[in-house]
Amino acid sequence: MRTSNPALNEKAFQGLPAIPGATATMTIQGTVNKSGLLLVILVLCASYTWNLFYSSEDPAKVMPYVIGGMIVGFILALITVFKKTASPITAPLYAAAEGIFLGGLSATFEAMYPGIVIQAVGLTFGTLFALLMAYRSGLIKATENFKLGVTAATGGIFLLYLVSMVMRFFGASIPFIHDSGPIGIGFSVFVVVIAALNLVLDFDFIEKGAERGAPAYMEWYASFGLMVTLVWLYLEILRLLSKTRRR
Repeated sequence: MRTSNPALNEKAFQGLPAIPGATATMTIQGTVNKSGLLLVILVLCASYTWNLFYSSEDPAKVMPYVIGGMIVGFILALITVFKKTASPITAPLYAAAEGIFLGGLSATFEAMYPGIVIQAVGLTFGTLFALLMAYRSGLIKATENFKLGVTAATGGIFLLYLVSMVMRFFGASIPFIHDSGPIGIGFSVFVVVIAALNLVLDFDFIEKGAERGAPAYMEWYASFGLMVTLVWLYLEILRLLSKTRRR
């Protein structure tokens, strides 16, 4: 089982520690329930920084929350990946941190491009449910070649983003990544497609984990991994829509 999501890869089930006295195993329904709970936490926390942005009418007051949420979320993601047994605690905290980050960032985009957030949210969940239906019906299958292709594309995208970040420290940039021209929009469309296809790999991970009878705490871990992909997909859709608005 291979997935390009760093949280949900083929090594995730190797050498899993058991919880003393725990006999429950991972189920698909349990993972769905926990994913829903993480989503509720994310939305509630996002509403806080969203309202703070519009009540203060000062974007500068929200930026510390945006930056802090991003940093804390990244740290919690690393902890979760390397200590899966902590996921029942770290996964909800990650959702809260990402909610604070996304709420402020989304409000900033909404102020510049009215209506963009509801479009991004709708497209994100529309993509999620469409791919879930396609996966459940067998229309899309997570074959080895499919996994390898998505993994390679995802790795290339993150490497390009990393190079772009390093270049910015030296006052340079890769124009087509942020450009609102045909090449920039085409690049964003490609990234959105790859982010969406990662959802298929996440569905496969959850299904295989339930089939293997993984420990129950892996429901939280799998839900966390799915949340990572959804956050990435939403951000890329938001980026794509902002480019089309700038044209």
